[in-house]
Amino acid sequence: MPDPASAIASWRFALPHTPVAVPLARALVRNTLADTGTPVDRHAAELLTAELVANAVQHTDGDEPIELVMGLAPTGQWQVEVHDRDPAPPAALRDPGAQSGPEAQNGPGAQDGPDRPNSGAPDPREVPERGRGLQLLRTLSAEAGYRSTPEGKAVWFTLRAG
Repeated sequence: MPDPASAIASWRFALPHTPVAVPLARALVRNTLADTGTPVDRHAAELLTAELVANAVQHTDGDEPIELVMGLAPTGQWQVEVHDRDPAPPAALRDPGAQSGPEAQNGPGAQDGPDRPNSGAPDPREVPERGRGLQLLRTLSAEAGYRSTPEGKAVWFTLRAG
């Protein structure tokens, strides 16, 4: 993911470490995209954000807030990151063989998207109900991955404009 500091506009929200964070995150994405008129697939943005927030709530311990960071890149891409305090990477993004592009060269991270064949990805209809969120992430986003942060990790995705 491009450096969030390079975004032409960005938003940062602290969300409670509870299930109520999921609908809150969806509303924040929906309203921000509507207010800015950003030409991305708003349904995909909401769905993928909800999946990342739900994973952060479900798979991390503690009650520290989860952070939602959204931004509009100079390229027109919409960027979303969900920060949590657990340094462990998401299971579906752990495969170092899935790393490609600049993020793989700049440290921990994995990315995959519709422009890169995902030959090892199972058919979503054949995946158990748990684990479908990251499969959606890899399928619907332009890029997706994770990176270590001083406080834990950030799981991110981008969507293309248009």
